[in-house]
Amino acid sequence: MKAGEEKMEEESRDDMKKAINPLLSPYKMGKFNLSHRIVLAPLSRLRSYNFIAQPHAILYYSQRTTNATQIRLAFGQVIRHEHGDQLWMLSMRKEVSSSANFGMRGEFQTLPNGQPPISSTDKPIKTEFHIDGSGGARFDGVEIHGANGYLLDQFMKDEVNDRADEYGGSLENRCRFPLQVIDAVANEIGADKVGIRLSPFANYNESGDSDPDALGLHMAESLNKFSILYCHVIEPRMVTQFEKQETTNSLMPMRKAFRGAFIVAGGYNRDDGNEALSNGVADLVAFGRLFLANPDLPRRFQFDAVLNKHDRSTFYTPDPVVGYTDYPSLET
Repeated sequence: MKAGEEKMEEESRDDMKKAINPLLSPYKMGKFNLSHRIVLAPLSRLRSYNFIAQPHAILYYSQRTTNATQIRLAFGQVIRHEHGDQLWMLSMRKEVSSSANFGMRGEFQTLPNGQPPISSTDKPIKTEFHIDGSGGARFDGVEIHGANGYLLDQFMKDEVNDRADEYGGSLENRCRFPLQVIDAVANEIGADKVGIRLSPFANYNESGDSDPDALGLHMAESLNKFSILYCHVIEPRMVTQFEKQETTNSLMPMRKAFRGAFIVAGGYNRDDGNEALSNGVADLVAFGRLFLANPDLPRRFQFDAVLNKHDRSTFYTPDPVVGYTDYPSLET
């Protein structure tokens, strides 16, 4: 067989794999050309001592890097390491204290000095923002964390937010502060470098909403005003943090309303990830626990290889190796 024919046959095999496995198909997200649609979700790993990224973080993320462009989401840490072909999105969240981020209305004793979450008070909010864009040289963009019971999520959810000012009450008022944050970040670094993570259906740490469908749709429609790069949403089935639940709720209304790239997350595996892409549910799929335990997840999906099982007992330990960088990759 001639060299040209061999190349055509190889390309044909690659095209067939992508048709069978949409997760491995390329995707153009704004100005970024991604070689596949598998996203490493932002994960709380507690390995950054005193909120400062350590050298072992470089190894952790490098292990989860392919030779092709893909998205990596890192929580609020600047890792001094050339990112090569991977697309780095800094995942930004408001840090008040390790407990003050959560909206536990009935358990204020867990917050500093027994104070309620700021979203449950009428403490004035200054609409003045200062954003340090100095991380731009090391990151390709910012994902704003508006999910999982953190500060912005608290403002959006009516089971936490009982403010009586312009930031509470109506759906529009509760979403006002998160949208102001999005506007400020987009103005600082450019909307084409901004994404947001949302979990309208989740009820982590008593941060739930009485009408998550309306909340999700309102946010999706409102985000279009800023022309941000993507919206990253946790599936309705992940009401709690780790276990999937049966539900008739769907992200399709949000998907249809939002005009940017749409990323879904929440208990996905290879098969239903491919199904979500084939059915137009999303443009990309984020994986957390599977990527945590399988640093070469895209390659394992490509060959339908056996997956490592995660060890939940090591998710949040400070050990720089165990449960962090010791998960094996496939032998080459």
